[in-house]
Amino acid sequence: MSALEIIAVIVSALAVWLTARRNIWCWPIGLASVLLYARIFFDAKLYSDLLLQLIFAIMQLYGWWTWTHSKKIETPSQNVDSHHILPQRLSVVGWCIGLVIGAVGSVLLGYVMARFTDAHIPWLDSALTSFSLVAQFWMARKYIANWWLWIAVDIIYIGVYIYKDLQLTAGLYGLFIVLAVIGLRNWRRELQQHEQRVQPHPVNGLAV
Repeated sequence: MSALEIIAVIVSALAVWLTARRNIWCWPIGLASVLLYARIFFDAKLYSDLLLQLIFAIMQLYGWWTWTHSKKIETPSQNVDSHHILPQRLSVVGWCIGLVIGAVGSVLLGYVMARFTDAHIPWLDSALTSFSLVAQFWMARKYIANWWLWIAVDIIYIGVYIYKDLQLTAGLYGLFIVLAVIGLRNWRRELQQHEQRVQPHPVNGLAV
């Protein structure tokens, strides 16, 4: 456990908490966290995770831009401010496409890492990297489904980081699971409340 890992854990936890709150500041803080973890994974020879963090840096910028130019919640309340973004549902087709892309990416990246690097667990690391990118893209697009995929990926990551003697980071991913559950609940509730607000109200048998 190093001072760098401690700082990275704190910054990452803050970024995920802000994401669960649908606060746009999750993106710049998330950018700082992925750059910190890029160095940590380089030292641990987790090259797929290193590559993931570098791609995440680009995705953080994309997510920041997307949320900045997306539809915000128009009706402020005690729990909603102008930085909150309206979540969306992902279709079955979208789920299938995302999972297929994740699987194909796992095979391609796993082959490269196993053949050309000294990565310790190239195939599993590559699979987690690939599906994490899918989850990150879904998050940038504000799809509620991102939380389900993050929960699955983070559960496996806990075992990987315990194996790599990164106990603090493993604990962070345990916290990520809790925050993902909170984020899932918050995003679903906000979308349901929005749909109820915009639903036509019947007057004398007519919808208005």
